[in-house]
Amino acid sequence: MSAITLMVQGTTSDAGKSALVTGLCRYFKRQGYSVVPFKPQNMALNSAVTAEGGEIGRAQAVQAIACGLLPHTDMNPVLLKPNSDKTAQVIFQGKAVTNLGAKAYHAYKAQAMPVILDSFARLEKSYQRVVVEGAGSPAEINLRDRDVANMGFAEEVDCPVIIVADIDRGGVFAHLVGTLDLLSKSEQQRVLGFVINRFRGDMGILQPGIEWLEKRTGKPVFGVLPYLHDLYLESEDSVEVKQSKVGVGAFNIVVPRLPRMSNHTDFDVLRLNKGLNIQFSCNPNLVDKADLIILPGSKSVRDDLTWLREQGWERFIFQHLRYGGKVIGICGGYQMLGKLLHDPLGLEGKPGSSKGLGLLDMQTTLSESKTLNQVSGRLLMADAIVHGYEIHAGISGGPALLAPIIELECGMREGSVSSDQQVLGTYLHGIFDQPEACIALLHWAGVEKVQAVNFTELREQGIDLMADTVEKYMDMPLLESICFKFIAAKKKAP
Repeated sequence: MSAITLMVQGTTSDAGKSALVTGLCRYFKRQGYSVVPFKPQNMALNSAVTAEGGEIGRAQAVQAIACGLLPHTDMNPVLLKPNSDKTAQVIFQGKAVTNLGAKAYHAYKAQAMPVILDSFARLEKSYQRVVVEGAGSPAEINLRDRDVANMGFAEEVDCPVIIVADIDRGGVFAHLVGTLDLLSKSEQQRVLGFVINRFRGDMGILQPGIEWLEKRTGKPVFGVLPYLHDLYLESEDSVEVKQSKVGVGAFNIVVPRLPRMSNHTDFDVLRLNKGLNIQFSCNPNLVDKADLIILPGSKSVRDDLTWLREQGWERFIFQHLRYGGKVIGICGGYQMLGKLLHDPLGLEGKPGSSKGLGLLDMQTTLSESKTLNQVSGRLLMADAIVHGYEIHAGISGGPALLAPIIELECGMREGSVSSDQQVLGTYLHGIFDQPEACIALLHWAGVEKVQAVNFTELREQGIDLMADTVEKYMDMPLLESICFKFIAAKKKAP
């Protein structure tokens, strides 16, 4: 079997590539094809753990679900997880291999491409359709040399491309024409056409622009997708965090917006609950009210702990506790709750140790081996089922672990709760995703009445909505016809 491959590239980051690939994956699955997602290179702090214990971008995990598949490391063979503004952890086929600065990684791409092609070859042989997602924009002039994420990959495997642009940002025609003009002749030839995303307005007003674009470029617009107000799909972007907007009397949850915050999708199920008000804030002085403080995951725990203190969050947290408030720490946030953080090898920065918040009697030491597990168990405080995943390099120990909060299926116990029941910590990402566990944790935090959100159902609704949108607003027969012509011409070429 040799798959038909289609790549989706975008004029900018957040143009809608991930959502469109998700919709196309579910669309092709509905048509009866075996389909698989693929992203050669991803840069994100929101990662997912596969069944075999590897890391991939969260968007590819959602796209796998859209295909009816379990996430696999071949779906995203290169993942970059930023440690700072200038360095990132490099993950090949699910496993961390090194930490590099931007300039050093640019040279390292020569080693990345064989890894990418190795994963792609396996998928291409096993499925009928491969839907590939690019990264950022293919027209980034400074990144075109040794590109592995966009046209560099498309040229290597000789696949067709469609380009999506976000009209809600403004300048959509300039984005599309400018992107196409900055590509090489061979790259332009493999672009089949365009998709305009997030449109709201009168199509009659937009139509003259579409006609101009098609005449100017000689390429069709396959569809104009509407702005989907109710769309929920998990994000791979660790920067954009939307605030909840609810009425007076809601339960207020405050999350310090750490510079290197990771896996903010932990809070999606809370943001989607209309009875909760989630505030992501850099400055505690701008917080209106806190009933619960949650310290999120972090890619650089000691640096983020230093930032936390510099911004005044330590004082804010201790005052919150004196007034009877509750605190939860997840992964890196859990490590911050302990007495000491040790990084003897300098895995996340300079070697050394940092004083923790001292709210749980434990210490954490970072090690080269990273814990990557999908886990299930039950929340001890309410006998509620929990499912989630672990991604951390730290090993924690101390008396605090004698008061765990979760019993795992393997028989081990995880997490910790303080003797005064005000502070709780866990390594488990996704701890709020199961309705019963979420209700129990919110009751512990002080919420008297809460209506559970079915996270799995919402995700499925989002995937189906995106597939419905593709089917309704895109000319899929035209896209497939032009795609087949491209493939046929490629086979005839000498």
